Amino acid sequence: MSKDSTGGGASGQERVPPLKDSNSSTVQERLSPGADKKQTAAILDETSPSSAESFEMLDVDLGRSTYEPVQPHWFYCRRANDKDWLPFSLEDSIKLEDALQNLKKGEESVVAVEGGRYDVRLTERLRYAVYWDQAPSEVRRCTWFFKGNDDPRYMPYPESFSDNLEDAYMIAVTLGEWKRKLEFPTGETVILHNPKHIMQYQPIMLADDWVSSPSEQTRPRTVKRGIENIAVDIPEGEPQTVDHLVFMVHGIGPACDLRFRSIIQCVNDFRSTALSLLSSHCRLAREEGRVGRVEFLPVDWHSALHGDATGVDESIQRITLPSISRLRHFTNDTLLDLFFYNSPTYCQTILDTVVTEVNRLHSLFCFRHPGFKGQVSLVGHSLGSLILFDLLTNQKTNSDDLEQERRNACSDLGFPDKENLEDALGRLGLEKYIPILKNQEMDLDSLSLCTETELERIGIPLGPRKKILDLVSRRKILKDHKARMAAMMMPSLDSADPNKANAAHRQSYLRTHSTTSAVDYKYFDVGIGQVSIHYPQLSFQPHSFFAFGSPIGMFLTVRGLKRIDPDYNFPTCKAFFNIYHPFDPVAYRIEPMIVPDAEVEPMLIPHHKGRKRMHLELRESLTRMGADLKNNVIGSLRTAWQSFARLPVAALPSVEEAVCAGVETETSETLETEGSEEGSVKEDKDLKMGMLNGGRRIDYVLQEAPIESFNEYLFAIQSHLCYWESEDTALLLLKEIYEQRGVAFEQSPS
Repeated sequence: MSKDSTGGGASGQERVPPLKDSNSSTVQERLSPGADKKQTAAILDETSPSSAESFEMLDVDLGRSTYEPVQPHWFYCRRANDKDWLPFSLEDSIKLEDALQNLKKGEESVVAVEGGRYDVRLTERLRYAVYWDQAPSEVRRCTWFFKGNDDPRYMPYPESFSDNLEDAYMIAVTLGEWKRKLEFPTGETVILHNPKHIMQYQPIMLADDWVSSPSEQTRPRTVKRGIENIAVDIPEGEPQTVDHLVFMVHGIGPACDLRFRSIIQCVNDFRSTALSLLSSHCRLAREEGRVGRVEFLPVDWHSALHGDATGVDESIQRITLPSISRLRHFTNDTLLDLFFYNSPTYCQTILDTVVTEVNRLHSLFCFRHPGFKGQVSLVGHSLGSLILFDLLTNQKTNSDDLEQERRNACSDLGFPDKENLEDALGRLGLEKYIPILKNQEMDLDSLSLCTETELERIGIPLGPRKKILDLVSRRKILKDHKARMAAMMMPSLDSADPNKANAAHRQSYLRTHSTTSAVDYKYFDVGIGQVSIHYPQLSFQPHSFFAFGSPIGMFLTVRGLKRIDPDYNFPTCKAFFNIYHPFDPVAYRIEPMIVPDAEVEPMLIPHHKGRKRMHLELRESLTRMGADLKNNVIGSLRTAWQSFARLPVAALPSVEEAVCAGVETETSETLETEGSEEGSVKEDKDLKMGMLNGGRRIDYVLQEAPIESFNEYLFAIQSHLCYWESEDTALLLLKEIYEQRGVAFEQSPS
């Protein structure tokens, strides 16, 4: 048997030849009420005494017993062509098993799993991602498992191999025939010593991926039947109800943490952390059915910017020096994103891509969750937070303007079907060119066939000419997207590879829609110092905006904005939280730009276990102790010096009088200090941070871990990437989201 058929391969559908005797009858045919015991026993050859004595025999009743079918559990590969098999939740496994039992021959069944983020096509035994591009991975209905001596994990056998093992096990249990050797046509040998002791041997000539030398190829594999007999963590199923939807936008580069994981992987971890925190901090509310879950979806804009459509990577590569190639490649792939965003050409590409993807995900999510009534929030990390800040700053609230903008937004997936040439040019402010086009008997369809040269010949200037070309290009793209989006939302079960088709369409749409167009460098927006570009509109009004490790404050200052008006707020978003790690070299504060004359410390984010970290409490205690000791010593010296200067030496006060005088002075100074501190605290409490967060505080700082406090510089880079795995950050988001729903969070056990 090849390595693929014993659990290491990608295909779970590879058939293992059924066991046959000399008469070529199958095990199932021979195990019948009229089957002769000797005939059945011929399938299982006697094990040699030497091999039987090499194992520790368990005290098991080897007589006949009632056979109980094995209970299957469904597993999936984490990624395509991977051997890391993970179990579905019990709820998803039951859904898959029920769908399989009801599946009719020749039909296909699609089952939504993992909170609806993946679809499993049962006949194909493949798992497809719904919201992002990911190669399909294998799915198995698992009943039998194996592991080698050097591997702590049990791996599932392919389904056909497991079926043959189950057949042999059924014979042994029913007839009480144990201590037998089961030989497979492919060369593997399985010895069924007893129900609790089953081993597999491989022929020496077969190579295996997980053995390191030829001598190890003869080592037996431990074989287990049923998931209840192996050590595996079955994940807790996710609640069906989604209370809130959060889109998370990444920063520079394709990787989001020090392990070079993608935005998809990081958001998956953040989602798991949030789900765990809801379980530990909202037990009562969950039991009462008042808390479901929060869905987090990743938004990727890097791949569209660096795709073939923009050609930016190819252009940059031509001018890149050949020396220190790895460092230069890293710079081109990550740090240059900052310069791209400050370029009017590529800034438009990035903004179009982000809004297009967010609106697409929002539409698809609402289609798959028709009962969703919750709100939507946005999270941006690093440069992603600046992108969202600029977008939210330029959202429109006027009903007429908003409706007009949303005709161009990706959420509508197209322009009005009955829009004519006059309406289209009127939206662009090009009414005066309508007569020129009418004289040429132009309509929107014929206009879409014109080239730039032809428009120039009929007298259309450069600026309007570019706008017209951009208009017809967007109309063509969005009309095509509308048709494809409908097909993607309702996939045909007859499609050979729906994930591949949908992924190709999404990439094609993003890249085509994000192609760069000419931008006039002369015009700048005076308000925030950003280049003059078209800001697309979101298809919803966000509930909150959370910025992780954000450079917003620095960029606004560099653009020339020294102060944020306290009365300013986002047009469509009423809550804004600036969350950062104290050692994050990229993060900057926002509050000093609103109240520049007040020195206010940021809000300390509580630890998710309900208290301040111990090393921070110890450090504060030592600081207070040192301050108290210093005040006592200075107070005593001041009292002694005043007494010495005022009285003759012979008339120095007694020790008791000096102590009383010192205590009186210390008490007076202490009261003055405490009164001053109390007033300062009161002032901070009553201080209004403008309307950017509804009058509430904006800057929130995480508590550094004990090991991080030893060397700030050593953990600087890590601190900028820590938010994806931070329980404290996730808990702050959850509290803000559920506070509006009247859900009180409980104290987590330490």
